[in-house]
Amino acid sequence: MALTLSPTLSLRKAPSISDEEFRKLRDFIYSKCGIFVDDKRKYLFETRFGPRLNALGAKSFSEYFQILTLSPDKDKELASLFEMVTTNETSLYRDTKQLDGVRASILSKIIKEQRAKGKFELSVWSAGCSSGEEPYTLSILLHEELGPELRKWRIAITGVDLSPAMVAKAKAGVYQEYAFKTTPEDIKKKYFTPVVGGLKVTDSVASLTCFQSMNLNDAAATKRIPKSHLVFCRNVIIYFDEAMKKKVVSSFYDNLLPGGVLILGHSETLHKISAAFKPMMLPGAMAYEKI
Repeated sequence: MALTLSPTLSLRKAPSISDEEFRKLRDFIYSKCGIFVDDKRKYLFETRFGPRLNALGAKSFSEYFQILTLSPDKDKELASLFEMVTTNETSLYRDTKQLDGVRASILSKIIKEQRAKGKFELSVWSAGCSSGEEPYTLSILLHEELGPELRKWRIAITGVDLSPAMVAKAKAGVYQEYAFKTTPEDIKKKYFTPVVGGLKVTDSVASLTCFQSMNLNDAAATKRIPKSHLVFCRNVIIYFDEAMKKKVVSSFYDNLLPGGVLILGHSETLHKISAAFKPMMLPGAMAYEKI
């Protein structure tokens, strides 16, 4: 998942945004979800939010801010705001080298340790799961790793995302061809079936997953996630400022079981954010073990 702001075309001219309106809306977004928008991206507010303001009949960003804060429908509009500030660019089997490293060096180790303890259970948290591609990929990896032994295991993969619309898509589990651009063909045939609108994940893969809308800035909500052996949060924290990164990483630390592992995206690091994890070098990736 990538959290960013990107232009949206509109047939009508978007209202302009003053410096004061920009700062007000930017700070509001940050307070609600921790996404920070740099000053130099001010123009994207006009292109991204303009169509929504036109649809609401708001003649200025000040009027739109009033809708967000004072309208009886402010909670509903907040959900629309979250849609506009997040762009969900992802795919199944994304970052294959990283996934191969996780499977070979981390998943196999956790499975071996759990077997030795006689505890056939495994919990994974996918934070910023977008439309479900990552949780389903992890479910497939576990199907491949465990084979027939999977029936003995109690596995829970919890996918959360800021966007209710993305969570709804994740629950549906139907994907078009673009989502399979990095998926091995044999995996695609084995774990997906044709339906109207694309390919649907099989029931066996879906049975290991659950999805919910969640704001990572909500400490109380993150505490309700089951304790995890693995936390995946790829290509999310890069869009947070330092304070928000520390807050979110701290929630991951609290969630992880002793020896649990945090997986970030390739361009993300815990350097200067947290010293509570031990860096792990994987083939093609970095991971962080809870100390």
